[in-house]
Amino acid sequence: MSLAWLLAKRFRSRRDKKGFLSFISASSTTGIALGCAVLIAALSMMNGFQNVLQNKLLSVVPHVEYSAVEGELKNWELISKIALEHPGVTATAPGINSTVMVQTDTSFHGIQLKGIDPAKENTVSELANYVSQKDWQRWTSEGGILLGAGIAEKLNVKVGDSLSILFPEKSQRGFQSPKRKRLKITGLFEFGGEIDHLNAYVSLDTAMHELTIADGVTSVRLALSDVFTAPAVAQEVGNQLPELVYLNDWTRTHGHLYRDIELVRSVVYLVLVLVMAVACFNIVSTLVMTVAKKRRQIAMLKTLGMKDRTLLLTFMLQGVMNGLYGVLWGAGIGILLGQFMPDIMRFIESLFNIDILDGGIYFVSDIPSQWQWNDVVLVSSVALIMSWLATIYPAWRAIKVEPAKALHDRG
Repeated sequence: MSLAWLLAKRFRSRRDKKGFLSFISASSTTGIALGCAVLIAALSMMNGFQNVLQNKLLSVVPHVEYSAVEGELKNWELISKIALEHPGVTATAPGINSTVMVQTDTSFHGIQLKGIDPAKENTVSELANYVSQKDWQRWTSEGGILLGAGIAEKLNVKVGDSLSILFPEKSQRGFQSPKRKRLKITGLFEFGGEIDHLNAYVSLDTAMHELTIADGVTSVRLALSDVFTAPAVAQEVGNQLPELVYLNDWTRTHGHLYRDIELVRSVVYLVLVLVMAVACFNIVSTLVMTVAKKRRQIAMLKTLGMKDRTLLLTFMLQGVMNGLYGVLWGAGIGILLGQFMPDIMRFIESLFNIDILDGGIYFVSDIPSQWQWNDVVLVSSVALIMSWLATIYPAWRAIKVEPAKALHDRG
């Protein structure tokens, strides 16, 4: 074991346990621990939200969608074929989108009706995962309408009831006249958020018949192997299509959620790095006070022949020890918080009878959390580097102590 390490441990362990110097040292270690723990926990929540965004929201939202500029996409099969030739596209599915009105005894409600092919839909989305197996089988075999749970609650209807739907229908003179059709509710889906309150699904054949679409569809949806390439893939495939289309991708419809997550992540980094910086200033204070208190010991060591490099390393190690203890405690607490954050939040919700996230508004009802080793390593490394930087000035002060003067001073 090196002399610098032995001296650093002795200087650190022989502080006055009840003195101000000990308090400042403990404050620096505690500050670094809290900074690391909170930063790791916060990044775990950001990872959780990003994971939910990718694996839940984007499991039902089209990664890329091409819509007809006017009327229908007559060559939708050719569009699908061209899209599938792109290496980033894994599947395609046709669809029909329309805004319809649901009539109740007292009012009208607008919903987004989507006509889909159940078999092909399973290749581009995981809608079936948010419907009970019984309801999905009933809907695929009997037809009818698959309704969002939020809409069903608002209209006070259930599976087996019938809804009066007003479809837009183009007349010979060009204006829209409603076409009334009663559809049986054969299933409900519950995803969470606005989708439950806006969307309803019918089969592709039903949509074509009720909207008087003889040939073609209104959109083609693409599933991608990498969702973050959506803008580039949409543009590349769109440039090869045989007809003009409206181009859309998830970054335009729901990209604000991802940008919000990244923004919060950046703010969390900034704020908590500042917290650790304040804690590191306490390391500076601790070492400066230690140097002042140990001037005679430093002078004696230099008189006995200790090199400046060894003395410099001694005080650097003493400061880094404070940072290391803080990092170890902080990383451990942060990992535990990241692992059990959903359970902690559920306990807080039950204790105070509140909902931190409303599942009816957001697409998730629990605080998601997913800690990652790269975050732990990054946070710990930054904290240790800042702790080391904080030791440079006090250590430099130590090697500048003049032995003759220090030994003649009282203290």
